[in-house]
Amino acid sequence: MPRTQRFVRDRASFPSWVQLLAAAALVLGCSAASHGQETPLSVPKAPGLEADRDFAYADLVDLALPAQAVARAEVRKVARLKPEEAPGLPAGRARLYVEAKTQALLIGENLGESIRFLADVPLDARGKPPKLRKAQVLVLARAVPDRPGELQLVAPDAMLALTPAREATLRAILTETSRPDAPPAITALREALHVNGNLAGEGETQLFLGTATGAPVSISVLRRPGQPTAWGVSFTEIVDSAARPPLPATLAWYRLACGLPPRLPERANISATLADRRIAAEDYALVLADLGPCTRKRGAP
Repeated sequence: MPRTQRFVRDRASFPSWVQLLAAAALVLGCSAASHGQETPLSVPKAPGLEADRDFAYADLVDLALPAQAVARAEVRKVARLKPEEAPGLPAGRARLYVEAKTQALLIGENLGESIRFLADVPLDARGKPPKLRKAQVLVLARAVPDRPGELQLVAPDAMLALTPAREATLRAILTETSRPDAPPAITALREALHVNGNLAGEGETQLFLGTATGAPVSISVLRRPGQPTAWGVSFTEIVDSAARPPLPATLAWYRLACGLPPRLPERANISATLADRRIAAEDYALVLADLGPCTRKRGAP
């Protein structure tokens, strides 16, 4: 099943109360939720909801990047779909039709007070889905054209249990991704070049990266006698020897830690001598070690 879910169009097999609620919401409409009128934050627990576990920072970026709408909402109604209504559903999970009240809109156009979507959740030891009524959740989704209030989650598990820390992290991610100069996705390590300096043990390795937008990104690694090797990244056309590494849990960190290849490709290492190529590879390994692993706890995006 694709990671983005198609909303079930045929509601004839839904419980009658779900049909009535969905129809009423479509006919009557609701008042718009706004950025300036957020309800106070209280967080009823949602026992068993998969997203209760701590997602890694990279997990949240993976979900936030394709999202057109991110909302905080309170679950009001839930109906479990029958197996024949949930093609591709993995074992041990249930697909739910969820109605929720919008409490705050982090990004996106006005969704209205009521939103509806499908979400996959894990089953407990008795084969039951979690009790979600009144639980507060974060929803990362795309709007369904011409169907106000109807959403398509960016991934089957993109209904997350709400915590203040998770909401704050998502807000920071969304702020970064909305900037015109946001760091682009890394698509390749194009060239690596090490050049020796005038002193023994002195040198610089420059790494030139390919990006999804074509915007320039480069990494400089400096070696100075008697000093620790230092490196930095530049997201401009200027190869800046004074650049610094990105801070952890930032979009720049995510782009590098999750986008760079695990080792320096030999074809990209254009240093003049065998010794220089070896140093370039060592400097690249240092960059990866300093960045740390791109940890994901929900699997690849």
